[in-house]
Amino acid sequence: MGERSYGAGGGATFRIVNATLVLPNRLVAGGAIDVAGGRIAAIGRADDLPPHQSATVAARGMFAAPGYVGMHVDGCRGGDFMDGTAAAFETVVAAHTRHGVTSIVATSTVARHEQTIRFLELTRELHARGAEPTRGLARVIGAHLYGPYFAEQKVGCHPKLPARPPAWEQFEQYLDFADIMLTATCAPELPGASDFYRAADAKGVRLNAGHSDATWTQMADAFALGVRHVDHFYCAMSSVASLRAKFGTPMQASMMEFVLAHDAMTTEIIADGKHLAPELLRFVLKMKGVDRTALVSDANRAMDLPPGEYIFGPLEGGEPIISDGEVGFMPDGSSLASSVRGLDFMVRHMHRAVGIDLPTAVRMASLTPATIVGREREMGSLEVGKRADVLLLDDDLSVREVFVGGARL
Repeated sequence: MGERSYGAGGGATFRIVNATLVLPNRLVAGGAIDVAGGRIAAIGRADDLPPHQSATVAARGMFAAPGYVGMHVDGCRGGDFMDGTAAAFETVVAAHTRHGVTSIVATSTVARHEQTIRFLELTRELHARGAEPTRGLARVIGAHLYGPYFAEQKVGCHPKLPARPPAWEQFEQYLDFADIMLTATCAPELPGASDFYRAADAKGVRLNAGHSDATWTQMADAFALGVRHVDHFYCAMSSVASLRAKFGTPMQASMMEFVLAHDAMTTEIIADGKHLAPELLRFVLKMKGVDRTALVSDANRAMDLPPGEYIFGPLEGGEPIISDGEVGFMPDGSSLASSVRGLDFMVRHMHRAVGIDLPTAVRMASLTPATIVGREREMGSLEVGKRADVLLLDDDLSVREVFVGGARL
């Protein structure tokens, strides 16, 4: 049967044919995917599936992969989630959708209290709207409260003045948005961190540690209160060297050792070829495994734009950074300032430069982050019953087609 049109809505019924399926642990050549009602109705080798009378989408031998899940992303194409407008939100979501992200967790930066509240309001608004395929928009599945609770010496490229310890009168207002707040980050050593962890956990928010110079003991205390994830491994986190400079000898174990030593801890890596060398990417994956190591873009507003000067975080009160087109860095060159690459680039880099097999690289950008944020039953892999979030990737692993809930963008 030749390719036929079938409409753009998520209720369309069709079959994707002549695809190499990227499953969590293997590739399946000559594959097909049946989509009905916005979900995957059947999947497998085309020869093993029953005949069908629905429309056909010809994959032309491309890879059919699950849509990527962006669990840590700040901006793209000139917009940032902290800019305080629905237009900026849409700019960021649309840009990352083109890079294969079909589910996105809007991520905040360090900012003033009222800016954080506005970020949460807009996340709730965009979440309620759902995916808008005719406008090129994937779904916003929730918020990551990432900042303002960072340790002073680990703020990195984030605005420094608004960084602060948790205070009940502020974070209780943030937790009014717990219905859409999937995860929240706090440096464990900050005064008030324990109160924040308890309050957020009671609301069902998943707890992260990050931008922190915490000791093993402080991490153990945070773990006891429910922290199970550490943001961008190796970046803005404590190490034996940083703790020795702070406390002297005997040398103390840090967040790094704590994460590697505890199977329940998950983490994430920025595989843009600039933050971490291939051997470090392979090391984290080997130590933690694919189920506990997610790929994140951590992209800022300079992604998809030419090299130049930009603002990290909100346009009003953000930090100046520079992009060279490959990574962001601080104007004085002292440190990096998040990435300017999408998850599609991260998958390509892990597969081609780092040498990770394709199912593992894709899983790190799809099923693993979906599991970390608690949405693995709905998305993250090509399985019957899940949302029909499907990417068609060419031999270079570039995104050629995007389906969100069965709707073709």
